Amino acid sequence: MTDHTESSIDIAAPPERIMAVIADLAAYPQWSDGITAVQVLQEGADGPAVARFTLDSGIVRDTYELAYTWDGDHKVSWQLIEAESLLKALDGSYTLTPNSDGSTSVRYQLQVDVKMPMIGMMKRKAEKVIIDTALKGLKKRVEATATDPV
Repeated sequence: MTDHTESSIDIAAPPERIMAVIADLAAYPQWSDGITAVQVLQEGADGPAVARFTLDSGIVRDTYELAYTWDGDHKVSWQLIEAESLLKALDGSYTLTPNSDGSTSVRYQLQVDVKMPMIGMMKRKAEKVIIDTALKGLKKRVEATATDPV
């Protein structure tokens, strides 16, 4: 990714628990704001390989497909395959780094582009909102399920 936005958060859980939540794409509508439906279209050896998402976040609505690449409990990245209406790019990654206190630092990088003209500053702001919302939702979901088996 060349021009992207990133942010990070510490989550009180080991990387494998966090990656299990990230890989459970079908559960995203339960904790990821704006995602109303997810269908895994193709499974890979390490996790979902292709999935279709339905996004309804106010004025931003689209259905799109992402291709995933998994690197164990360390990293997952995705690239937009196609979108029905608004999105032209939606490429990103989560990178998980264990901390000495048993928590994990989760870094989220995202590059978004849309089919309508948008000032670069506005795109970065939209990316930042998406990232911050996703990280907070992920943290809440992982920490709420901390007693569940991995």
